[in-house]
Amino acid sequence: MAPNITGFGRFGGCSRFRTYDPLIKSQLLYQLSYAPAPNRGAPYSEPAPLCKEHFCPALDAYHLATPPPRVLTASCEIPEGDRLAYAVQQLINGVTLGMIYGLIAVGYTMVYGIIGMINFAHGDVFMVGAFMSLISLLLLSSFGISSVPIALALTLVFAAALAALYGWTIERVAYRPLRGSFRLAPLISAIGMSIVLQNFTQISQGARVKPMAPLVPGGLHLFEANGFVVQLSWMQIAIVVTTLVVLSIFTYLVTRTPLGRSMRACEQDIKMAGLLGIDTDRTISLTFVIGAALAAVAGLMFLLYYGVIDFYIGFVAGVKAFTAAVLGGIGSLPGAVLGGLLIGLIETFWSAYFSVQYKDVAAFSILIVVLIFLPTGILGRADVEKV
Repeated sequence: MAPNITGFGRFGGCSRFRTYDPLIKSQLLYQLSYAPAPNRGAPYSEPAPLCKEHFCPALDAYHLATPPPRVLTASCEIPEGDRLAYAVQQLINGVTLGMIYGLIAVGYTMVYGIIGMINFAHGDVFMVGAFMSLISLLLLSSFGISSVPIALALTLVFAAALAALYGWTIERVAYRPLRGSFRLAPLISAIGMSIVLQNFTQISQGARVKPMAPLVPGGLHLFEANGFVVQLSWMQIAIVVTTLVVLSIFTYLVTRTPLGRSMRACEQDIKMAGLLGIDTDRTISLTFVIGAALAAVAGLMFLLYYGVIDFYIGFVAGVKAFTAAVLGGIGSLPGAVLGGLLIGLIETFWSAYFSVQYKDVAAFSILIVVLIFLPTGILGRADVEKV
């Protein structure tokens, strides 16, 4: 018999479930087959007739071990202190989600900055990185490696290396042969590569979602308001720190190293860069490799934070990360992270106070408004052509 998850039951009434950010709500909506509720206060109120074994093990284990706390919903009257606590929790969730988007968007903006093309297969490389991380963790567990830091370090190296290989292959197969062709040809090729990666993963790993128990539990209790605890998990801290460190490293790489100078030369004029002795093919390949490795890092963070993946997460996250790159200013590394942060905050706060089904509408509507007044994005620079 399925557990009671309606009203104030163990799952549906849990305030922790209510404070999940919108991406995990969408995953759980798919996995648990909840039907949307008719009001804002209970976004998932009607369970499908599923047995208990079909629920996400991590979520199930948490709620079986934890008494259901007091409920905060947007449809009821919330005291002033509770509103502040609820808003702070949503702010934390939004920043975490935005940092994941920003980490993926950095790869988009690096590739665009050199060849002026959007790598639409980048989101699916992120998905492949998440699956490689899951496979690596399972293999290490089967070999008896129980130390979480060692397992995560080995998983990061394994997933980044394989994703980098995927990125190199995509550049050699989908982009390099079409570099001198008309501008739509590489775009169509990248979309085809995205479909290939999606279907390859679906066939090889199956279409069902892949859940995983949390490896980095715990966190900080920031403050409490009338029984509602504002939490900052260790995983959320790790995601924010990882994104900021990666941004700093690659900003230094682009601005201070010979490879970065080659990248900027290719960005300005790839033909002239080749005439001046820069190996443009090597520079572009390394850019794809670096972007794919970053996507694998984001995939590992996504897996550890949400604990559930499927073959379709690459398309959804890729579109959001591309939107973040455009919003922040395509070609700008800080702009990519800033755009991801804004998209994550918009989605999270809209899902918390309005309808979660329209979170994408809100995010893209704000993108349209921003681009009307800032066509190059928030931190983007207008192209200047010398004649």
